Amino acid sequence: MSSDGGSAGPVEVEPMPGYWELLSRGSSVMLGAWRDCGTCGLELSRQTLLDNAYITWTEIALFFFCAVLWTMVRRALTESLFEPLARWFRLLPKDAAKMPESTWKLVFYTMSWSYSSYLLFFTSYTIFHDPPSVFYNWKSGMTVPTDIAIAYLIQGSFYGHSIYATINMDTWRKDSAVMVVHHIITLALICFSYAFRYHNVGILVLFLHDINDVQLEFTKLNVYLKSRGGGYHLINDILSNMGSVSFSITWFWFRLYWFPLKVLYATCVSSIQSVPNIPFYFFFNTLLFALLLMNIYWFLFIVIFVVKVLKMKEVNDVREYEDEDGRKSEAELLQDKDDAGHHNSAQRKHTHNGVTKDKHL
Repeated sequence: MSSDGGSAGPVEVEPMPGYWELLSRGSSVMLGAWRDCGTCGLELSRQTLLDNAYITWTEIALFFFCAVLWTMVRRALTESLFEPLARWFRLLPKDAAKMPESTWKLVFYTMSWSYSSYLLFFTSYTIFHDPPSVFYNWKSGMTVPTDIAIAYLIQGSFYGHSIYATINMDTWRKDSAVMVVHHIITLALICFSYAFRYHNVGILVLFLHDINDVQLEFTKLNVYLKSRGGGYHLINDILSNMGSVSFSITWFWFRLYWFPLKVLYATCVSSIQSVPNIPFYFFFNTLLFALLLMNIYWFLFIVIFVVKVLKMKEVNDVREYEDEDGRKSEAELLQDKDDAGHHNSAQRKHTHNGVTKDKHL
């Protein structure tokens, strides 16, 4: 992968394939590569790792430093800005507890996705429009451009922080265990793609995934804000509905359409055609396919979410557990309401009887 996104390679841009071409050609190429890999094994993998992985101790130290720094910055912003904002908006307790997490993620993913968009559309890189081109001039140990190296340091250290944060700082949800696995796989992809100089593909993967995180956190914040101060705010309700619609559409378009047809086709088919002995071919494609499976898994939540919105006309995070500490379920609230209604009715009846009795007297 050259630093100019493969401008020295073939001039003609390859058309984006369809799902059938990805499945047929991808499986054919991978099976052929598996048959040709007669010497594959742990010893060859170890030697390939030593010969082709390029990462310095300085870069490793920077990664850990920035991962710790993200955690410290988040704690500082939560205590000094996000929690005071939640109190100022007079959010419901359940929403005030979750607002800092969503605000933090919205700020980060907006900045990271904006930077990825800048690299892909406002520089000379042809990564998005011609993904196979990233392998035309790939060389082991090639120099990583500074602008992409900065993106890798930011994203890699953030996902290092996110593994810790998901377990110790974020609200625990039904998919949190899957989220931890997702962060580990993403971090592995970031680290190994940098070390093996597959950085151009990595930038495209990050761009295709970060946009949904921006929309998700934006939608959740508006869900929290629509009932601030104990009232109802139409503008936030409208924004949350718009966010949920755009989130659902872009999830399919970016993660289930562009991701497999742009990224997976390039890494499965184009890579081995341009570089027949490309290192760790099966390792990287296995991780990328695992990422695709998790995207499909989360898409099921989105389908449930859409059905819930259509039936109940209400936007909520279907990944959340039912609250157990100090908050009543909807059924309990309805029962309380019913009991209160019976109590008021009985009280009115008692008062009416008393007045009637007084009249008779």
